[in-house]
Amino acid sequence: MDRYQTDLVRHLSQFLTETRWQLFQEILARRTRYITVGLEDIYQPQNASAVLRTCDCTGIQDIHIIENTNHYSINPDVTLGSEKWITLHYHNQQKENTTKAIGELKKRGYRIVATSPRIEGSTPESFDLEKGRAAFLFGAELNGLSERALELADEYIRIPMAGFTGSYNISVSAAIILYHIRKQLEASSIDWRIGEEEGTGILLQWLRRSIRRVGLIEKEFKKNYQANF
Repeated sequence: MDRYQTDLVRHLSQFLTETRWQLFQEILARRTRYITVGLEDIYQPQNASAVLRTCDCTGIQDIHIIENTNHYSINPDVTLGSEKWITLHYHNQQKENTTKAIGELKKRGYRIVATSPRIEGSTPESFDLEKGRAAFLFGAELNGLSERALELADEYIRIPMAGFTGSYNISVSAAIILYHIRKQLEASSIDWRIGEEEGTGILLQWLRRSIRRVGLIEKEFKKNYQANF
C-alpha cells in the first residue's frame, strides 16, 4: 500500500469532526465494486441524476458513463450531492464508445448484464450473484440499450410487469434492480467489500471533496513529509 497516501488520509481526517469521520468509515464498509453500473446514452438530466443517487444509496461505488450520441448531464437538485461520493468513469473519446467500454469492463472481470424488457433473462430476484462480478447496463430513455450493447452482453435481466406500458422509466428500473441485488449481496457469503488499499483511495477522494482549501493543506503536508523522509 502507498504509505504516503495512507498518511495523507490520516492527516486530512483531522479536519473533519469525529462524527463525520466515523460516518465516512461506516459508509465505506458497505461500499462495493463487486457490482458496477453502466449508463449508455442517457440524456435526460433528471433520470441521469436519479440513477447516481440510487447508486450511492445502494452502496455502488463505480458508475460508467457511455456517451455516443448524447451528453450525460447531472442535475444537482436531484443528485443532492451524491456525485461527490461515487466514482464516475466517462467513456466518450470515440464516435462509438460502447464497444470499448464493455471491453474494459470485461477486462476488469465483470460479466455484462444488459437490462431489457424485450429479452428473456433473469429477474432481479433470480439473478445469480455467485457467478461473479456484474456490470448492469441501462440504456437511453426511449429506445433502451443499443443493439451493440445487447450483442456484447453476457446475460440479460428484466423486470416482470403486469400493465399495458412496456417498460419502467430508467431511473425506476435502476432503483428496482439495484435494490434487489443489494439485498442479495448482503445476504450472501460473497466477499463483496472494497479492500483496504482501494478503500484508502476512496477515503482520500471523499476528504478532498469535503475539506475547504484542501489543496493548500495537502501542499503543506507534502512539503513536511518530504523533509522527514
